[in-house]
Amino acid sequence: MSSPSRSVALVTLGCARNEVDSEELAGRLAAGGWSLVDDAADADVAVVNTCGFVEQAKKDSIDALLEANDLKQHGRTKAVVAVGCLAQRYGKKLAEELPEADAVLGFDSYEDMSASLTAILDGERPESHTPGDRRKLLPLSPVARQGQGVAQPGHGSHGSNGSDGSHTADAPLSAGEIAGPPQDVTIESPAGSPRIIRARLDGRPWAPLKIASGCDRRCAFCAIPMFRGAFVSRRPSDVLDEARWLGQHDAREIFLVSENSTSYGKDLGDLRLLDTMLPELVAVEGISRVRVSYLQPAEIRPDLLDVMTSTPGVAPYFDISFQHASGPLLRTMRRFGDRESFLGLLEQVRARSPYAGIRSNVIVGFPGETEDDVAELEEFLLNARLDVVGVFGYSDEDGTEAESYAAKLPADEIDARVEHIRTLATELNEQRAAERIGEEVEVLVESSELDEDSGEWEVRGRAGQQGPDVDGETILTYGDRARPAVGDIVTARVEDTLGIDWIASPL
Repeated sequence: MSSPSRSVALVTLGCARNEVDSEELAGRLAAGGWSLVDDAADADVAVVNTCGFVEQAKKDSIDALLEANDLKQHGRTKAVVAVGCLAQRYGKKLAEELPEADAVLGFDSYEDMSASLTAILDGERPESHTPGDRRKLLPLSPVARQGQGVAQPGHGSHGSNGSDGSHTADAPLSAGEIAGPPQDVTIESPAGSPRIIRARLDGRPWAPLKIASGCDRRCAFCAIPMFRGAFVSRRPSDVLDEARWLGQHDAREIFLVSENSTSYGKDLGDLRLLDTMLPELVAVEGISRVRVSYLQPAEIRPDLLDVMTSTPGVAPYFDISFQHASGPLLRTMRRFGDRESFLGLLEQVRARSPYAGIRSNVIVGFPGETEDDVAELEEFLLNARLDVVGVFGYSDEDGTEAESYAAKLPADEIDARVEHIRTLATELNEQRAAERIGEEVEVLVESSELDEDSGEWEVRGRAGQQGPDVDGETILTYGDRARPAVGDIVTARVEDTLGIDWIASPL
């Protein structure tokens, strides 16, 4: 066990999947005797969980590492460690270009992170991660991937609570179960009880829960499968165990995350496992709402739509990755679909759930994109009535197929198309928000603050149609009335909008 005086702060960038990975790391470190602190300036070690998805995310990760390094000059911080997708993707190259980081560690280091951090504080410099294509670590056949002993961040230990679904009795407790200071940690759990390797790092009434890692799709623009690996599902029993733990630790909404949730179960021999697991998740004590994310349009099944729209407690929310609407361009992207088929899919969703919230992302400026392709995307957006659209400009990603494509568009043309489509999407999203006026919604309360000017309490949260962080929020004004607590779910009617945010009156 490490010295009780040693402390660590986790700085997380990127998506909700990274948040799960950080909380798993926090659980491991707390169980190993480390004190978890919120502010890197108060920690002996700052662990920066980086994002390596697109160029801006990489820059943000580098900036975070440099900011943490500055603390070594002014605060308690003695070491800065890079983990996460950028570290996994570039490894030694990142270490060479960023000597300010005391270590660059890959996913295989997560299980024994405590020992690595201890060694760093003792003056050692662990060997930097050597990157490689993680897809090659697992069999080509999905059904042969379980139990292979490949580290899967956010799944728990592959040695005792991972891909084979087994549990051991001598596993460390999660940080949420640690009652005393680090030196009082008990490292044996009751025989037969599931181990949850996780510590909640914030007070939010919702939590992401990873159901799978990796991706088997080969989109020409995406590098994620290379550094996250082939698709691997967590077993339903492990997902449910962690959901129960989250329900005991103040999570009222569970946000199911993966690189591709519509593939869940294919490596376990049953693509309908998500269909059967959703009713079990919403029945977990303490959990009021379950939200599904990252749906691939080519893999969405009618049966899954039926379960998502008919199961009480499953959020009326569809996060569908369209990326574009021009059929020919989507083929060049190594994707499927077109404007007509996508609009047909949206009709299927709304036929089952007329008030569903639907969000998506699109890429503009992909190599070979013509003005006709852009017009096709415009026509799709005009008819799709999406609640939120993220618009990204294409940029080359190392090692991807599209990096080698000809017919690259000039940067200024890509920027102009991004601006055009983003302006259109913003206008359409605000129009869609205005269509919500008069609807009754279920709002998860996330904050409550007193407005000193008006003397009224302003309660903020998210309706079932609004995903975390990027999909807008619902504002409830209570005045001097009794107001709900954070974590309550309030029925309200949308009365007005502010951009894509909704202003609602409690019923």
